[in-house]
Amino acid sequence: MSDAIDLDAYLQRIGYRDAPAADPQTLRALAVAHAAAIPFENLDPLCGAPVRLELAALERKLLHEGRGGYCFEQNLLFAAALRAIGFTVHGLIARVVWNQPEDAITAQTHMLLKVQAQGESWLTDVGFGSMNLAGALRLEAGVAQATGLEPFRLLQRDGEWRMQACVRGDWLTLYRFDLQSREFIDYVVANHYVSTYPQSHFVSQLIAARTAADRRLTLRNREFTVRRPDAEPERRTLHDTASLRDVLEREFLLRLPDSEALQQRLEALPE
Repeated sequence: MSDAIDLDAYLQRIGYRDAPAADPQTLRALAVAHAAAIPFENLDPLCGAPVRLELAALERKLLHEGRGGYCFEQNLLFAAALRAIGFTVHGLIARVVWNQPEDAITAQTHMLLKVQAQGESWLTDVGFGSMNLAGALRLEAGVAQATGLEPFRLLQRDGEWRMQACVRGDWLTLYRFDLQSREFIDYVVANHYVSTYPQSHFVSQLIAARTAADRRLTLRNREFTVRRPDAEPERRTLHDTASLRDVLEREFLLRLPDSEALQQRLEALPE
């Protein structure tokens, strides 16, 4: 797969106006800008449309069509941009255990990135949806690291790493992973599974998320939630399709496709 991304179009899409450099400050700033501008969404698998991971398809969808995507789309695009700037980037794969027991044996269906910057190793991940990292963590175990929202940390045990976030005082594990670099084909296989398997929540539920500087926005079917640090979540049920479309466009910054399939899936969502 070619990494020859249109870097100017990418930087314009995320609203990044400084001259990028291959340093930790730029890495963090790009991740924050990306998470705020390009929402997490699963409209294609929800509507039965294929999710393409080739860079040209990612550029067309996420940069030019005003759409978002999920972890493989988001992090493959981000990796291509980072490489164009001069970072050394390796793709990793993880087992998601968010809202599950920490030691649950789940499939390897989540992508994250290891990035070299000025002689140090960092982890970044712009594709985790409701708990998007929106920043970068130094690859160091057992140390709480600040982000613009919740603190995050990495734990290491028996050759396996855990990504954790501190949510209202509790350290919760998002996923488990190792540091073995993965090939593009590994993501193609995992992407096919999560976008077509009948029991995948990407196929059966509407999911959208965006991480702004001061809040996290999530949509699960008809429940729209705004979470701010140290505050109770604000929840609202969107009873009609017009309200759903309005929130997707206004709060998640999505340019919705003119699709009869999408309209039908939105109308059929459960309360």
